[in-house]
Amino acid sequence: MTIAEAQQVQHDLRLRVDLTTRLTAPAGTVAGVDVSYESGTRRVAAAAVLLSLPDLEVVESALAFGEVNFPYVPGLLAFREIPFILDALGRLTRRPDVLICDGYGVAHPMRFGLACHVGVLTDIPTFGVAKTAFTSTFADPDDPRGSWSPLVDDGETVGRALRTQTAVKPVFVSVGHRIGLDEASELTLGLAPKYRIPEVIRQADHLSRQALRK
Repeated sequence: MTIAEAQQVQHDLRLRVDLTTRLTAPAGTVAGVDVSYESGTRRVAAAAVLLSLPDLEVVESALAFGEVNFPYVPGLLAFREIPFILDALGRLTRRPDVLICDGYGVAHPMRFGLACHVGVLTDIPTFGVAKTAFTSTFADPDDPRGSWSPLVDDGETVGRALRTQTAVKPVFVSVGHRIGLDEASELTLGLAPKYRIPEVIRQADHLSRQALRK
């Protein structure tokens, strides 16, 4: 796929994003996905980890391996990672109630980040939690855990800077598909009882890195 073709796919899929639907019941399971890159090669490992809620127990996990064939282009990261994420998700035996990506949802220049892309293709309620704000701006939230401030891009609120641990720098939450920002923020806090990063993404990151080392 060329860059121009990827941009057209991104444009077409963006029209299918659902930002109006909310969860109809409390989520009982949540999956996190992450992709790790082997230094100096094109080899990657994608991990999907499924946790039960609210106890955060690991239900199952899966890995997928491959080589990246799409160049690094800001705003088109999904086209590097989607094949491996979908492969790892397909190896889970249970469909998650909610899916969380290490990345962005609508907090993206095209309003179609990785979480939107995965959400549309799987039709699972999906949102993104990122470690940095990419192109958006925000005011620093108050220090207590649970404090937040709007994440703004070009005058539009596209997510939240959310403090998951008191006096620790925030994470950046944005919806991807079929879930609201309040729900995504509440789940993010529930998944981060000890650490800044939500447990399901933290474990997916650890699993993918460990798999590459092995």
